[in-house]
Amino acid sequence: MAGNVTATVNWADGERFIGQASSGHALVIDSDRQRNTAPGPMELVLIGLCACTATDVVGILRKKREPVSALEVRAEGRRAAQPPAIYEWIRLTYQVSGRVHRKAVEDAVRLSKSKYCSVSAMLEKTAKIETAIEMMDQRNGGPASDP
Repeated sequence: MAGNVTATVNWADGERFIGQASSGHALVIDSDRQRNTAPGPMELVLIGLCACTATDVVGILRKKREPVSALEVRAEGRRAAQPPAIYEWIRLTYQVSGRVHRKAVEDAVRLSKSKYCSVSAMLEKTAKIETAIEMMDQRNGGPASDP
């Protein structure tokens, strides 16, 4: 999405805010990890990264006519010890189901990281991003061999 995007937050109570973007959608954000009533801002960064790259990977696999039936992207991040506690390392794990060729998934992940995912491009300015791919056999949930 190119162009200007706007976002606002309004304080609700404690360390909880209601955020809204130019799309019109709103969500609760809670920075108080003890209260933990909603995702915190840095958790939302990882969720945004997962959503961005997942969108790319699914789109690329569909264009290649690969029969992907499910995709889960998990992110694990390590933050700096001192403020600002930015992400210094992130591991993305792509769990792919369907009779999809592993090389097609590898290519899609590489293209997402190197060309399409805006969130990844921003985070790579400060964080080392590693990737792992798990191919799942949808019949029994175990690892699948390449078709």
